[in-house]
Amino acid sequence: MDWLATTREAFALLFSGDAELWQVIFISLRVSLLAMLIAAPPAIAFGYFLATASFRGRRTMIVLTQGLLASPTVVVGLILYLLLSRQGIFGSLKLLFTQEAMIIGQVLIALPVLVAFTISAVQGVDPRARETAISLGASRFRSAWTTLLEVRFGVMAAVFNAFGRIISEIGCSLMVGGNIAGVTRNIPTAIALETSKGEFAQGIALGFVLLVVALSVNFALAFAQGEGGMK
Repeated sequence: MDWLATTREAFALLFSGDAELWQVIFISLRVSLLAMLIAAPPAIAFGYFLATASFRGRRTMIVLTQGLLASPTVVVGLILYLLLSRQGIFGSLKLLFTQEAMIIGQVLIALPVLVAFTISAVQGVDPRARETAISLGASRFRSAWTTLLEVRFGVMAAVFNAFGRIISEIGCSLMVGGNIAGVTRNIPTAIALETSKGEFAQGIALGFVLLVVALSVNFALAFAQGEGGMK
């Protein structure tokens, strides 16, 4: 196979506005961005709570969250598949093989990343700063908001890392999405399908898009941290 010719064909597909290719890209971005919008607020709030509260079982919950960081996405997909299948607890919702099921799966994958990174960021702040703010009359919500602003770059790292993980995962999306053309076929599942058929041009094109997204996320974080460091 002529890899140079295949790569040229891949870029030709991208810049020609191939409808099928860009539909796959749009679905992938839509699903992952919606998953992040749903997962980020509660996960960050819960991460802050675990980092600052004191209660029995707190350490166990933190260890469990950190352990879930390494959970295989295909296992998450399998569990969700069993729950959403016709015989499953939520089978009546008829969500299996829909974008909604993919979003739920990606939310579950993103949650431990967001929580663990937020815990790490908040624990790096001197606890006396929060105590001082509360003693001066600040509400707990105001104190929490001030702390999160103080560690905003750590929280941004949580968001970017979670987004990078879910947009590139294939196991869960394949299990609960079914890789249906025009409906649930996203970038990772399309790459797997096209390369298995020997259609390397489309696989390379989609792989390039995924790489650009990953690099853009990292550059955005580095730029934001650089801007913050200059102030």
